[in-house]
Amino acid sequence: MNATPLRQAPSDTAAERSRRGGRPSFGALVRSALVATWLPIVLVAAWGVLSAGSTNPFFPPLSRILETWWGDWVTGDATGQIFSSLRHLALGFVLGSAIGIVTATLLWRLPLLRHATSPIVYFLYVIPGPALLPAMIAVFGIGEARQVALIAFGAIWPTLLNTLDGMRGLSAITFDVARGMRLGGARTLFSVVLPGAAPQMVAGLRASLQVSIILMVVSEMVAANQGIGYVILQAQAAFAITTMWGGILTLAILGTILNLVFVLCERWLLRWHRRSRTQAA
Repeated sequence: MNATPLRQAPSDTAAERSRRGGRPSFGALVRSALVATWLPIVLVAAWGVLSAGSTNPFFPPLSRILETWWGDWVTGDATGQIFSSLRHLALGFVLGSAIGIVTATLLWRLPLLRHATSPIVYFLYVIPGPALLPAMIAVFGIGEARQVALIAFGAIWPTLLNTLDGMRGLSAITFDVARGMRLGGARTLFSVVLPGAAPQMVAGLRASLQVSIILMVVSEMVAANQGIGYVILQAQAAFAITTMWGGILTLAILGTILNLVFVLCERWLLRWHRRSRTQAA
């Protein structure tokens, strides 16, 4: 008696199509977007319904918050504060991440230096960034240099540690192949080591971005005269509660957009990594 082979039911999910190397259909993309957004939509709707009749001055109705947010942050003068915050964030994040990658590469190439500086690196890593605000003000003053320096300090460590772990995790076979191809030190670094450590490096950069956003807000709340954090603190002091909530909403939207942009860049930069894992599987 011949056994009839079982057929595996085809999967229509975007993830499965991606693993098979094909492009997901439009319907699969819509379903994936709905799965990712239905809960936030429900929570926002519930917030709007439950707060509609609120008379608490500290928790005004969502409709009033959105009205104030639109007038301040979309069509009002507060839009300039967004660009000020983004400038500080970009400078600090790029500077700190670059220092982290360069330092990780140096520590990877020099094991003795890595062992000698390991306690110092972890000592600095565990220092909360906000605790350094008084020292930053003493060293850099109350200008933008202090804000950028604080953000850069926080951005260094996740990138440094993740990049270093990625480099140290490369197999010896990888370097044997590089030697067999007679690659020099610089070509091995840029053609083998950095691409091999790229997944963990990108993970460190993503963590550094989150830390940078937090320190951006903290730095703008102390000895500053511009930025989203400054507006939020001044609104709280002036009892402008809807303006305060509007600033918090702006931060949430800004952080979400930056995270989505980073994820898209990560998928584009590491597309070769996903293809190699798919082929290996």
